[in-house]
Amino acid sequence: MLLRLLSYAYWALIAVTCPFFFAGALLIWLVTLPFDRRKVVLHQYSCAWAVFFIVINPLWKVRVTGREHLKWRGPAVLAANHASLIDILVLFQLFRPFKWVSKAENFKLPFIGWNMHLNGYVSLVRGDRVSVMKMLEQCSALLRKGSPVLFFPEGTRSKDGELRPFKDGAFELAVQHGVPLVPIAVHGTGSALPKHGVILQEHVDGWVQIMEPMDPADYGSVEALRDACRERIAAALAARVTPVP
Repeated sequence: MLLRLLSYAYWALIAVTCPFFFAGALLIWLVTLPFDRRKVVLHQYSCAWAVFFIVINPLWKVRVTGREHLKWRGPAVLAANHASLIDILVLFQLFRPFKWVSKAENFKLPFIGWNMHLNGYVSLVRGDRVSVMKMLEQCSALLRKGSPVLFFPEGTRSKDGELRPFKDGAFELAVQHGVPLVPIAVHGTGSALPKHGVILQEHVDGWVQIMEPMDPADYGSVEALRDACRERIAAALAARVTPVP
């Protein structure tokens, strides 16, 4: 019962604070529009907005390691596994000026979805070939402008915590543009929130593990790069090594 009450209080707090956060986002968007074409400042604000929802939750603890692998400047493709809704929140802790590729339904959410539009994140209708082609074109344009793009190459959240097969899109872009491919293993979030529920689970110790960038030139094909990235993430998840606090 206590966990249920805490869950309702948490979602109520999100509902109450989102309009205020969005008002701040709208103001930043208006002020920076003339000089910040990549919307870096707005994205950094959005990162802080998302991290706030992690910090205020007493049941969630999330750490990030491997930040030294994000010290480069310029475009890249970031690829992370996807086990929970809160993966979106925890990956904002990277505080890098990337653009999300996210399902179209998320863009319809009040305040949060509107902020996604302001940031210029990329919408995707799963299973729609035309939408996939449009998404790849948008991501290509972003990479040419110098913005990293972040994918969940599984395409959707895992239902059982097992790593699903990776789709080709992220890896086609990395090969086509010759940009680094950064594998990211997200540990421990699968138990944070049921896929079709709102009741928070107890004491999640999450970990975002950023791994060394992969050079597409070192691989003979899109498929080879895709499989090598998946193997790295799978090995990291299987190792279950706890990072030093």
